[in-house]
Amino acid sequence: MKTLYEISKSGLRACTLRTADVPAYSFKRGLIGEKPNLPEVSEPMLVRHYTALSKRAFGVDDGPYPLGSCTMKYNPKIDEYAANLPGFTNVHPLQRSDKAQGSLAVISTLSAYLLEISGMDAITLQPCAGAHGEYTGLQLIRQYFLMRGDKKRTKIIVPDSAHGTNPASAVMCGFEVVSIPSDAKNGVNMEELKKVLGNDVAGMMLTNPNTLGFFEKNIRQIQKQVHAVGGLMYYDGANLNAIMGQARPGDMGFDVMHFNLHKTFATPHGGGGPGSGPVACKALLQDFLPNPRIVWNDRLGDYRFKYSDKSIGKVTSFYGNFSVMVKALAYIVSLGGAGLKKASEIAVLNANYLKALISENYPTPANRHCMHEFVVSLEKLKEETGVSAMDIAKSLIDNGIHPPTMYFPLIVHEALMFEPTETEEKESLERIAEVMNELYKVAHENPDQVKSAPHSAVISRPDEVTAARKPILRG
Repeated sequence: MKTLYEISKSGLRACTLRTADVPAYSFKRGLIGEKPNLPEVSEPMLVRHYTALSKRAFGVDDGPYPLGSCTMKYNPKIDEYAANLPGFTNVHPLQRSDKAQGSLAVISTLSAYLLEISGMDAITLQPCAGAHGEYTGLQLIRQYFLMRGDKKRTKIIVPDSAHGTNPASAVMCGFEVVSIPSDAKNGVNMEELKKVLGNDVAGMMLTNPNTLGFFEKNIRQIQKQVHAVGGLMYYDGANLNAIMGQARPGDMGFDVMHFNLHKTFATPHGGGGPGSGPVACKALLQDFLPNPRIVWNDRLGDYRFKYSDKSIGKVTSFYGNFSVMVKALAYIVSLGGAGLKKASEIAVLNANYLKALISENYPTPANRHCMHEFVVSLEKLKEETGVSAMDIAKSLIDNGIHPPTMYFPLIVHEALMFEPTETEEKESLERIAEVMNELYKVAHENPDQVKSAPHSAVISRPDEVTAARKPILRG
């Protein structure tokens, strides 16, 4: 497929700019660059080009998207409608707070709902993604101990079943990461945890449910032991859609957590953005939240910015990804408390139903009910047929199904992670299972057919390592 530059013809125009309705301004010669080298195409050429590109992509509007990751698979269109209301889209980032009361009301209202859902005391909506939220939450922990003069707390405990960003975020905040293995039931190994607890522990990061999709049953015992040595508990809330309305991290004894608004509350996080990772905390950490916080001023009757001299400072320009916040608020308001609880119930039901339909051919690491997602191992299949997890994932493309997450978590060999979430119908799950079970059969009868998939995609087997490490970003 040719690029717009390749089909460009001098003199063609796709639109005509309106005559300026403001006086012309003459910039100094040194401030004006060269004329941009833009392609010249007609409107039909432009529309057909992007339409052809769109047909090469696969999204949740096209078919099932069981990717196991921190992203919602489908968001109601009403949430997109709300985020595109002119009153929200036309607000300038530098607009004065007294002229943006509606936007501040959205942030304040959403904050109150998230605090109720999480059981926390204070919150910031500044962070722009889950990992950004992790970084912010860990900085709160760091600041807490620094303000107390406790500089010996340099370690963050991270289970091997945590999200991969957890240890990276801890290192970025200057902590030493202490990894502990899982036990036979794929939960935190309590004996190994006891070995690493001491007065040098700043905290523990716990992904719950973990990346295998299992709820941590020893969560109360874990937080008591960490708190007993003076450490704090961090809750990775990326998988909150599994327990939303059922249980609250604040009630479990956690001190700080982040949400993924782009996962649990309606904004698909495809292509690297946009995301939003609000951080909520208990009262002991609230003074360290990023500046500024939005508060209601009773005397003046409006929303204002509040600054703390103990704050870790700003963590992003302006106040985060506002449109994502609007979508999240619209999602929460449209579902209500009962609806949010129902959504988490369906997410867990869908995952367990799909797991049951394919478990005979694709075993899971532990024989127990999962939460919102589950991981299967294709290690035995690869030994028997040579067909890998990658091969099965690629074959799903030929069947109109987006591949699940491949080779993660690392503690499961030849792993595929499925997360249907609450948005897939029973018939859709049954079709995914039918295709998976058929591929298992084909892998034994004609493995080369699976190994050479996909056969219908524009690009079959790209060099993904080179593409990731040496991307070509321009023609």
